[in-house]
Amino acid sequence: MTTWNLRRRPGRALGLVLLGFLTLLVLRRLDWSNLTRPWLRRRQLGLQAKDQNFMLEDSTFWIFGGSVHYFRVPKEYWRDRLLKMKACGLNTLTTYVPWNLHEPERGRFDFSGNLDLEAFVLTAAEIGLWVILRPGPYICSEIDLGGLPSWLLQDSGMRLRTTYKGFTNAVDLYFDHLMPRVVPLQYKHGGPIIAVQVENEYGSYNKDPTYMPYIKKALEDRGIEELLLTSDNKDGLSNGAVDGVLATINLQSQHDLQLLSTFLFTVQGARPKMVMEYWTGWFDSWGGTHNILDSSDYDAVLTEAGDYTAKYLQLRDFFGSISGTPLPPPPDPLPKTAYESVTPAFYLSLWDALKYMEAPINSEQPVNMENLPVNNGNGQSFGYTLYETTIASSGVLSAFVRDRGQVFVNTVSIGFLDYKRKEINIPLIQGYTTLRILVENCGRVNYGEIDNQRKGLIGNIYLNDSPLSKFRIYSLDMKKTFFQRFSFDEWNKVPEAPTFPAFFLGALSVALSPSDTFMKLEGWEKGVVFINGQNLGRYWNIGPQETLYLPGTWLDQGINQVIVFEEKMAGSVIQFTETPHLGRSRYIN
Repeated sequence: MTTWNLRRRPGRALGLVLLGFLTLLVLRRLDWSNLTRPWLRRRQLGLQAKDQNFMLEDSTFWIFGGSVHYFRVPKEYWRDRLLKMKACGLNTLTTYVPWNLHEPERGRFDFSGNLDLEAFVLTAAEIGLWVILRPGPYICSEIDLGGLPSWLLQDSGMRLRTTYKGFTNAVDLYFDHLMPRVVPLQYKHGGPIIAVQVENEYGSYNKDPTYMPYIKKALEDRGIEELLLTSDNKDGLSNGAVDGVLATINLQSQHDLQLLSTFLFTVQGARPKMVMEYWTGWFDSWGGTHNILDSSDYDAVLTEAGDYTAKYLQLRDFFGSISGTPLPPPPDPLPKTAYESVTPAFYLSLWDALKYMEAPINSEQPVNMENLPVNNGNGQSFGYTLYETTIASSGVLSAFVRDRGQVFVNTVSIGFLDYKRKEINIPLIQGYTTLRILVENCGRVNYGEIDNQRKGLIGNIYLNDSPLSKFRIYSLDMKKTFFQRFSFDEWNKVPEAPTFPAFFLGALSVALSPSDTFMKLEGWEKGVVFINGQNLGRYWNIGPQETLYLPGTWLDQGINQVIVFEEKMAGSVIQFTETPHLGRSRYIN
């Protein structure tokens, strides 16, 4: 399966995956505009794993698949990316379903806009692609908490990915809303979904032997009737297998392909061998190098901006040589533009902006993000949280900060606390002074031990071994609604010596039809960028990434609002370029 990794943040790149080693069935394009035709209703068998072959109805079937995650690609570009898959010779799309995005608050579901799963699947069908759906509830996918909603962590006893009642109750409610959207899209109902994955890489987690059977039953009880699959790396394969479910493997190298026969035969005998994920690269970390195996941004077949790479051309030649019919021509790359630099004209320090925030939460002790009484009782998922209290002496301050906390005495920054640095010296002060800690949630771990991924201040803060109390806590989630609270009459002209942290406001002028571009914040240190209210992503001068991809579809002809939240040091301009700069590269084995 060729994975088309289109992430905006460093993440494990998935790549070429060949599903099965069978004869290619060249599929004729179906008219998906009318899914109720009688000949479509006669579908009965679907995709089957028979002996060593995959079969679709009565024909041997060889799947060439690739992944596009709809929630990571602007909806306006879905068709472009899927047409490029088809032009490469692929016949199957795989995609995850992110629970945390679809249910951002308990009981409130969102399947609109960029989260319109049904529209995405039907677009794939119109183009002539089959679909393998990976609905989780845990998906890994280099997404926050592996796709699980952060509000699950409000329960201090929560045991994620087990049959703990607090978890299964939430999964059941989610599946009750998700599966009615999926069931009509299945192959046997005339749709393109030919297989559904049961959870993801559970064999590496393996906390509860009853969990995977529970997920399988939860899918089947809600009408999922296509071929079920598991997906595990070689270390988790034996523990992730479920009766009645085809086991598939995830791997990274040609050498690992040799393990297929041994591992899969041990688990399930002589059944079709299937690679669900073939990782063509690896993720990057802040402060490190840009890790590559070959030619593209995170070593996927298309870049984040949907551009072709050398891998794409090689794969198209390969698939074209065995398809038996000419492949459709690849769509033209989307145009790129290097817009004129933007000079921020206005500025608002964080301290001046606090009056536009919701009223602070008063608490005797610090409260972690997930348990803050905000967002209709669902806590805070992303962004920053500001903790304030009053101190009357200097000394050693100690705290568990998740993930990074900038410490201020009044409005003067005195340093940072993080995983490595848990103590900081408070300088000599006189009288009562405001202590502030601005904590950034840098993202919850998506793989491995994820039960303890609560963010903010965890537990008490101590000054000279004595716990502090009486906190004022501001939730700075920086969602679209966050900036709507600002009174733009109160923005100031940018001074020669701004007070940090601060928001900087500029205008990007687009004269013609908007095009894709890449934003570069040279001279800025660390923060987040927002374009017309859309969160473009983090930047940090420690690299490796030096630019942020800005889709043209997020821009308007005319004036576009650019807001930069900078923690420490602002540059003079915001630059734009036609090409991405992803940092110093390091080839990995």
